Amino acid sequence: MRDHRSGEHAPYSEVWTGRATARFQWLLALIGAACMALGIVLAVDSAWTSGVAPLAMAVVGCIAAGLLVLFGTLAFVHVALRVDADHLEVRCGHIGVPRRRIPLSHVAGADFVPYVTPRHWGGWGYRWRPEKGTAVVVRRGEGLVLRLADGHTFTVTVDDAEAAVRVIRDRLRLGRADKV
Repeated sequence: MRDHRSGEHAPYSEVWTGRATARFQWLLALIGAACMALGIVLAVDSAWTSGVAPLAMAVVGCIAAGLLVLFGTLAFVHVALRVDADHLEVRCGHIGVPRRRIPLSHVAGADFVPYVTPRHWGGWGYRWRPEKGTAVVVRRGEGLVLRLADGHTFTVTVDDAEAAVRVIRDRLRLGRADKV
């Protein structure tokens, strides 16, 4: 550890983490699992008399729809936000994919938004709208908006978004002070 003279800034070593969870999406995941189970039941124990082609289409359709719904919802059941000294990282779902890592040097500012809704973004998940930018929306409620240096915006729904904005602004201030 290094001693800092008075007037010098100590490096910001804390890591801020936050997350948001959408509990109702577990219901959608159960519906996806039920579709998969129906496809498996049709494949294994079927009294289908119309022929093999309709049975195959029903089995493949049920399993494909079930997998899409199951993995699509599990990918966006929650979002985790991590802010360290140099980067902001957003991870979605249990696997952490999709993931976005933004260097704080590319962030021009951060703002608190008291109410972000999936309806304004066209649904849940990783969204892009030309007039609004990019967002990770897993529930309605508070969020933060990052103004990036290239003019784009990135919105994330996260619990205690005001604290995240404070931490990001502090890190940005420290980064600018270090350059002076």
